[in-house]
Amino acid sequence: MRKPFTCCLPVFLLAVALPMGASAADASSAVSKQMATADAHAGMALGATSLKMTHTHLHHVVNCLVGPDGKGFDAKAGDPCKGMGQGAIVDAKGDAAAEATLHTALSQARQGLKATTLDGAHADAKKAFATLQAK
Repeated sequence: MRKPFTCCLPVFLLAVALPMGASAADASSAVSKQMATADAHAGMALGATSLKMTHTHLHHVVNCLVGPDGKGFDAKAGDPCKGMGQGAIVDAKGDAAAEATLHTALSQARQGLKATTLDGAHADAKKAFATLQAK
């Protein structure tokens, strides 16, 4: 005679595993969406014709990467990743490779925000763009 628990164990394990897998997939999807948006704004920064617009798009990159509760988030600059997640870096926790890439792109975008010339800001936007494209 089979014990009731033994016969139900596979169903129980599946019921527990599915939400965990869905949660991981949701986090991965959130990271992908935020990275793609940050990448698009790095490209827009690269194509901007004024330092002000380049900085605006680099702020968007930073905002997408750090999220609304992150260091350096600037609500006045706008949040093109609003509703996509908590910030790509936050949502990528546990994925060391993704985190490293995102931190590199964040550093490059922040460097571009410090640039005082359009060429300098474009150079850093190009680096952030390439870093985000590589992932």
